[in-house]
Amino acid sequence: MRPITLGLSLGAAALLLAAGAVAPAAAAPDAPANNGKAMTWTLLADGPAGTVRVGGGPLSDAYTGDTATTAVLPVLCLKVDNSPVPAGITPDFYAGWARGTVAASNPIRGNRLTSRAVADGVCANTFGAGWRMAEFHDGRYGPNLESSGGWSYWAKGDVPLGTRFWTAINDQPANPWN
Repeated sequence: MRPITLGLSLGAAALLLAAGAVAPAAAAPDAPANNGKAMTWTLLADGPAGTVRVGGGPLSDAYTGDTATTAVLPVLCLKVDNSPVPAGITPDFYAGWARGTVAASNPIRGNRLTSRAVADGVCANTFGAGWRMAEFHDGRYGPNLESSGGWSYWAKGDVPLGTRFWTAINDQPANPWN
């Protein structure tokens, strides 16, 4: 009877494993979706009245990341204060208005940004309450700025020329923590 009992036990275990109810003990962890890379943005243009346009530019990859997370770069930070669109800027899908101010944190290794909360904390600890990591879709356009776009946006502020910044994206696996 022992062989039948053992066979039934092994068969039940195999069914549980196949159904996903039990994970194998030696299962390898999932590979990161972004292969150790994250999306970065840069300064694209200076604008009127102390504004800047930030965005990915030709080097950015919003889908799988473009920069190794071992790189040490500033975080692009944003404080939304519902600032009105300045004269001389016409927001659209590809170059919206962020309704606030951007700034660059001190450089940090990307793989130290282990979650959105950690990245937001870098901004809040650097600039104060209300600051968070900037996100790909923060640019707004349309009547009453009710629509969000992507790829770049205008904001008040000043960020260094020729520098890449860690920037979040909420619908793709291209963040340092993915």
